[in-house]
Amino acid sequence: MTAALALGHALGIPALAIAELLPAIEAEMIRRTNEQIGKDRDRG
Repeated sequence: MTAALALGHALGIPALAIAELLPAIEAEMIRRTNEQIGKDRDRG
């Protein structure tokens, strides 16, 4: 969370907006990571 807030601050994004959006962004990152792992297993 600290890193996300620091990055948002550097980009000029309010901390409140980051706190609101971060759960959705994290969930999508996990979905995409799992999807990629599945593709790699199918190829291997």
